[in-house]
Amino acid sequence: MTTFEIGDTDFLLDGEPHRILSGTIHYFRVHPDQWRDRVRKARLMGLNTIETYIAWNAHEPVRGRWEQTGALDVGAFLDIVADEGMHAIVRPGPYICAEWHNGGLPVWLTRMRDVRPRSSDPRYLEPVVDYLRRVYDIVTPRQIDRDGTVVLVQIENEYGAYGSDVAYLAELVRITREAGITVPLTTVDQPQPHMLRDGSTPGAHLTASFGSRSAERLATLRRHQPTGPLMCSEFWNGWFDWWGGVHHTTATAASARDLDELLAAGASVNLYMFHGGTNFGATAGANDKGRYKPLVTSYDYDAPLDESGHPTEKYHAFREVISRYAPVPDELPPARPAAPEMTVALAPAGVRMPWIDPVASARSVRPTTFDEIDALTPVVAYETDLPDDAFLDADALPLVFDEVRDLAWVSVDDRPVGRISRTLGERALAIPAGRRLRVVVEDQGRVNYG
Repeated sequence: MTTFEIGDTDFLLDGEPHRILSGTIHYFRVHPDQWRDRVRKARLMGLNTIETYIAWNAHEPVRGRWEQTGALDVGAFLDIVADEGMHAIVRPGPYICAEWHNGGLPVWLTRMRDVRPRSSDPRYLEPVVDYLRRVYDIVTPRQIDRDGTVVLVQIENEYGAYGSDVAYLAELVRITREAGITVPLTTVDQPQPHMLRDGSTPGAHLTASFGSRSAERLATLRRHQPTGPLMCSEFWNGWFDWWGGVHHTTATAASARDLDELLAAGASVNLYMFHGGTNFGATAGANDKGRYKPLVTSYDYDAPLDESGHPTEKYHAFREVISRYAPVPDELPPARPAAPEMTVALAPAGVRMPWIDPVASARSVRPTTFDEIDALTPVVAYETDLPDDAFLDADALPLVFDEVRDLAWVSVDDRPVGRISRTLGERALAIPAGRRLRVVVEDQGRVNYG
């Protein structure tokens, strides 16, 4: 039986000091046919571990309807990691942030009235227990001490930035151990004293998340975790993008220098991200720290492996840094091939937007929220007849909303009128005289942070 433990100064693999060199790949952001390719390229860069979140809302979009096949077969993903001779770190949340829709929490959960998410509220913990047991049914037999690949399991996610409910974290530890998880447990927080304090819990090893000033931030972590290995569980080597913003990049030389500083200090690391992938469908989240910023479809993240799965300049720079501290395979992945060119014919689709023809409809005396109609679709169309005497002699009148979440297209008698954006703080626009008003509302992403 292989053992993996936390020693006085190091992680211990079969009793010997071991450094974790990990990279994040979210199985739910990569097509399953490409999982093996992405994992193998991580190994060729010199990594020995793959880390992934588990996205609760992807697996249980409707309460009681659990899905874990195809693109959600996390067990198969972990088996590929094992096949490639690598270890795995699993972060099941239940909150994951991850720039993912609703931070990974199902909408059926967050719309329950009087329930306090991410707390010891029994009404919240009841479904959390069911969720974690399902996850651990997959993870438990794949632990390293059972001839599997999983070496660490994380409790919650950057909880110190959100709350300080010690009973909540303790309950997550209890549930995790009760479900048969025997490998070491960790927490992660930004290296701010109050976050490390509030996000820690007995029985879990503290790690940090940062992307620069490695020595300084490791020193802060050490003050709060005086023994055991130092680890940056999220080394931010890039960043995410939101609609209307710029594509964020980090300088390769600066990221490589910070990685070198981190490894020179003897710390373990998880690169966030190694390969970002894509927010398929309507799975992107949004940040809201005073202004709502929905995230784009791409999750390229300026990572060492780009969105299409090809090595970047950062890949080769990180590989060279890693080679100073650990063996790196001689094999290199192939360079990016030339992209094929394709030509397609476009034709007008008409103003009625046939792609939003309803799969279900309902009548109400006021506009209902997505939650009130149990909408899993990201688009809902609202229609009403305008009163015959609404305009009288006026050619146009203001249409005013308290708030639109998150983007609305307005038309009158199938004629496009304009758009209202939550991000831009828009609440109103003028509509012309007509008989039928239609407002098509798009959920651009539930807030994952802020």
